[in-house]
This record gives sequence, structure tokens and C-alpha cells, in this order.
Amino acid sequence: MRQEKRVNPRNLALLILNRLSHDFAFSDRILKAYFDKRPDLSDRDKAFILNIVQGVIRWRLRLDWIVGQFLSFPSKRLDPYILNILRMAVYQILFMDRVPEFAAVNEAVNQSKKKGRHIANTVNAILRNICRSKDKITFPDRRRDYIKFLSVFYSYPEWLVKNWLKELGKEETERLLNAGNSPPDITIRTNTSTTNRDALLSLLHAQGIDAAKTRYSPVGIVIKRLQRSIEDMALHRDGSFFIQDEASQLCSYILGPGPGDMILDMCAGLGVKSVHMAELIEKKGKIIALDINPKRLLMLAHASLRHNLDDIIHPVAGDALYASSLFNCFFDKVLIDAPCSGLGTISRHPDMKWTKTEKEIIELSGIQKRMLDVASKLLKKNGRMLYVTCTISREENEMVVESFLKEHPGFRLLNIGSEVAWLKDLVDKRGFFRTFPHIHGMDGFFCALFSK
Repeated sequence: MRQEKRVNPRNLALLILNRLSHDFAFSDRILKAYFDKRPDLSDRDKAFILNIVQGVIRWRLRLDWIVGQFLSFPSKRLDPYILNILRMAVYQILFMDRVPEFAAVNEAVNQSKKKGRHIANTVNAILRNICRSKDKITFPDRRRDYIKFLSVFYSYPEWLVKNWLKELGKEETERLLNAGNSPPDITIRTNTSTTNRDALLSLLHAQGIDAAKTRYSPVGIVIKRLQRSIEDMALHRDGSFFIQDEASQLCSYILGPGPGDMILDMCAGLGVKSVHMAELIEKKGKIIALDINPKRLLMLAHASLRHNLDDIIHPVAGDALYASSLFNCFFDKVLIDAPCSGLGTISRHPDMKWTKTEKEIIELSGIQKRMLDVASKLLKKNGRMLYVTCTISREENEMVVESFLKEHPGFRLLNIGSEVAWLKDLVDKRGFFRTFPHIHGMDGFFCALFSK
């Protein structure tokens, strides 16, 4: 049987980056798809490819700025294939200390030979010049154009920098920008239907994994410096835990589902929160998991069956904007995990920097307002409704809540710090649950709790 030739990790990284140049899917999904096709890849190769791909995405604007200083023409005129080769090489030279400069340059030259010897020679000259002059690289003047400096130095679009400066101020914005460029630790949630956190921690420690309890979530565990795919771990495959950020875990506790509750999980997605709420109600009650994506619901159905929750969680395919016409009943609790810009998850999904626009945030806020209105019609009197986003944008958070309360006088905003006292450190003066990557080491989340 013919043995498949071992793939060059840098060539696969380049292939993925080239695909992402015209495919707006999340890089982690594309990476997983390619890794699944290449079972011969070692954990070390996967980690190397992941570092390069997400590193180039994370620092794209800064890399392009640097490359542009060593060109006699704008970098936008470069062939996208060659530009990605240069981005990869510069990222390795400046951000990957363990990669020798000559290795990064030589591999880039070999990759560029596909476009001709003269192109390869040009790439070689540019990269060697960068290696010689890397300590002399300059950035926009911080005093003359602060927004431009932050945009280039931290590699974020200018519109986003402007928005955060307006909402958070200079010091907090710069800390947030910096935090977004730091790959986060992995956070998991213990599946309390099959084990408990202490037992799971012991199993992780026995495998030599650096793991510790989360600060707030009573079922969360933080895993540091994992050198292999967490999804390939036997403990994940057997359902001992779910991959879920701590801020996301806390949402279910804020809504406060109890035994016997009838719950609607709007925009349920893969159902991570549905499964968690099923655990919290001790499998006594009913959860309707609504989502517009049938593929996600199919995965949720399989997970429910696997965890013996299929009589508790009931997946329903449908558009949340028309949920009031789908059900002829009312719910004790409603969770609106609204579609949002996801700007609070940039450290986990650096693609968000470049795939979201200011216009899209305005459009999303309109959808969010409509979704809250629909949800309000399905809530029982004295029931509770939780609005959740994983973004930092005021347009999608406070402003949506203010608009809803103005148009729905029958609802009142509850102070989450008073309702869930053990989370008061994460609640602002208005009673909103707020987390920030640079302050709390979690994804940026927002929650507003309503009572009818």
C-alpha cells in the first residue's frame, strides 16, 4: 500500500490562510476540517499550524504594516498568495522565538518559487532585510494619531478602536486590545450528570494536565498550556466535560432554572446552555431548544440522547424571530442567547476583527430588539427572561435593553447582583452582568435579567 507523503506544516498553514482569504468561515472550523483529513499530523504539527494561522489572522494589520515598510509599492498590490507567505514568515520572525529566522526565510522562499524565481528572489530580499532591521521597525506616531497607532500596533480595524475609545476610554481600551491578542486558556464545564469537578480534576492531573478550578463557576475548570487537541481527549469523547467559557457557564445560573420549569432556549445552537440548564433542573422539567440551523439541532439531539436528556430537551427547528407563532404555550424562563457581533470573543476567534463591520452591529441591534419583543410574548407572568450577548458593544447591549424597557412597561429590570449575590463582583451599577477579557480573564459577556 502506498504511504501518503508527510505534509509540510507550513504548506498546510499557507493553504488554510489562502482559503480563509476568500472564505469567511471561522479559522478554527477550517483548521479542524483539515486536521480531520490528515490523521497523520502529530500534535506538535497541529499546534504549529494553529499558532501560525491564528497568529497571522490576529496580527494581520501589524504584519502588513511591517511588510509595507520594506516594499517600494503598497502591500495591497501584492499577489494574495505571496502576501500570505510574507505574513507567515514575518509572524515567525517576530513572534515565534523558537523558530530560527533562517528557517522562516528559507521556507517562505521555497513556497514562493511556485510563482517564479524572480518572485522568490524578491521574497528572499524582503525577509532578509526585515531580519536585519527588525529592531528599527516604526509604527504610526502615538501622539499625532492615537487611533491609527492603536489600530496598527495592536492590529484592529480603526472603526472598532474608535468605538471602544468612546465607550471605555484610553486606558481600558488599550488593555482590552492587548488582551484580545493573547490566546486564552481553555475552559471546560464538568458534566455533573456523570461526574463531579473534583473527580474530573483528579483525572486531568493524573494525565499531567495543568488544570485548576474556575473562580466563579462551581463546575468550571481552566486548562493551561495544553499541547494537544482537547476535542481528541478521551474524557471529552466520553462526555465528562463540555468546552465552554466561564462567562458562558454563568448565564445559566443567572437565569436560575429550577425543577419543573418550562424553559425556552432561543437560538440554542449546539445546546451547551440547554444541557447545562437540564442539569440545573435535575432533569425535572422541559427545555425547548429553538434554533434556525437544523445541523446544529441534530448535533444537539445526539448529545441529548447520549446524556439521557432526550426526554428533557426538545430541539425545534425554526426562526426565533417568529417564535411566538410556533408555540401555543408560555414559559417560566426564557433564555435569549442573541446573535451578536461576538466582539467579546476576539481572543478566541481573532477572525472577528476582520469579518465584522460597524454597519453589521447596527443591523444586529435591530434583530436583537425584535427577538426580545418576541420572547416577551412567550413569558408567563412573574416569569424571568435573560438577554445574553458575547460582545462589548453598547449598541447591542445597554441600548437594546433601554429600548426594550421603554416599549414594554410591563417588564422590569432585575439587579443580577441582588438576585445572584455570589456574582455581584461581575455586576455593574445598573445591575447588568459584565465580563471583560482584560479584567476577568473571560470572554466579554453581557446579561440583562427581566421579570414580567
